[in-house]
Amino acid sequence: MEDLSFRDRLYTIGEGGRRKWVFASLPRGIFTFRRHLVAIFLLAFFLVLPHLEYRGEPLLLLNVLQRKFILFGLVIWPQDTYMLGVGMLAFVVGIILFTVVYGRIWCGWACPQTIFMEIVFRRIETWIDGSPVKQKELRERPMDGDKFLRRTLKFLVFFTIIFYTVNNFSVFFIGKKYLFEAYRSGFSGHPYLLAFLIVFTVVGVFIYWWFREQTCSVICPYGRLQGVLLDNDSLVVAYDYRRGEPRGTALPVEKRKQPSLGDCIDCKSCVRVCPTGIDIRNGTQLECVNCTACIDACDAVMDKVKLPRGLIRITSERSIREGIPHRLNWRAYAYSIVLLMLAGFFFYLLFSRAPVEATVLRTPGTIFQPYDSGHISNLYNLRIVNKSRKDQVIRLQELSDVGIIKLAGGVDTVVVKKEASLETLFFYIVPKNEADFASRKVIFRILANGQPVQDYSTTFVGIRQNVGQ
Repeated sequence: MEDLSFRDRLYTIGEGGRRKWVFASLPRGIFTFRRHLVAIFLLAFFLVLPHLEYRGEPLLLLNVLQRKFILFGLVIWPQDTYMLGVGMLAFVVGIILFTVVYGRIWCGWACPQTIFMEIVFRRIETWIDGSPVKQKELRERPMDGDKFLRRTLKFLVFFTIIFYTVNNFSVFFIGKKYLFEAYRSGFSGHPYLLAFLIVFTVVGVFIYWWFREQTCSVICPYGRLQGVLLDNDSLVVAYDYRRGEPRGTALPVEKRKQPSLGDCIDCKSCVRVCPTGIDIRNGTQLECVNCTACIDACDAVMDKVKLPRGLIRITSERSIREGIPHRLNWRAYAYSIVLLMLAGFFFYLLFSRAPVEATVLRTPGTIFQPYDSGHISNLYNLRIVNKSRKDQVIRLQELSDVGIIKLAGGVDTVVVKKEASLETLFFYIVPKNEADFASRKVIFRILANGQPVQDYSTTFVGIRQNVGQ
């Protein structure tokens, strides 16, 4: 009977609940090379993007406290946060789609935790502490001068990188000008920012120095969700048990005494390079992040023993079990259609948004006022938000052209500065012979720099006080 006891607990938890440390070897191969290219691009994107500006403003800013959001040069105001909700929904559906179709490709190739741990810190650790064997020996031996120097150097390097990363991350939310101002003032008047930098630096050191791969399997909820999202047609990093079993010995294929054995020679190279320490030959597991390190390790061994590559490969469980090419199922197509619809709706909202948004409301608690012997008026509150990066000259027009509009101060137009708002009052004046009613709908057209941007419907109170008369 197959032994499935390994599924009873996480690999990093040993007997008695004690921590089992993972000392993974650095993989080499085509998948590792591609993953490094993706990681370099994402790291450059993360490090450079918050410092780029467009017309004096950050290219990307998510300032929650001041409710100011900038997406690649486009300012999102609090009134437009519903667009961020649609964008977030599209992102979540995209993650679900990628998981259903491509498994945990996000975890292994794009997640910041994996990129920093495997591409940055594990390589620095190898340069300082040596190979996995030396790392294990160094950890187990008592503190001496050599171990103290290595630990001190590694801590300083880890701390420096994490502290800079946290500072760079904060720029996404506060902008680099605010961060530089805080440093110039010695954080006088910026206690919350200082607390943020300290707390997140400590958390980062804790994760990458000690907690490490357990973040993916213990804390991250996405790993737990894969059991719900994955099915037999999802692409995963999988061991071809039909080809590999029964396992042989770690000898070249031509020296085997039992040619009926499978192609797996039980060299455990796939286990030694796994950053979470699992044996992929046991099947899809919670800890697997689809980093493809085991594929490169296995392919290298297959080349040495002159066997075809692909004993461990990216495929689906159904493809291995039935020996058929991988194909997409109906769920993948359904998610794709929903994702395209959400993405299309998000970009429609983003690019069809008017540069000026206005709200026109009749002043509460007021009725009509005599303006002169032949006219009456209603008083209205006008609030204008200029979402663009240039000043807007605002003029009002009532579509029926029955009356005239007088802005506060007797002016015909008002100027709203770029990325600012303005509140004012105006009178809508109607001849008495045109106001023999209790109330009626009026539509005001808002023009910005001569171009109509919005029509706003509200009510006008007339002379007749009893609707039944």
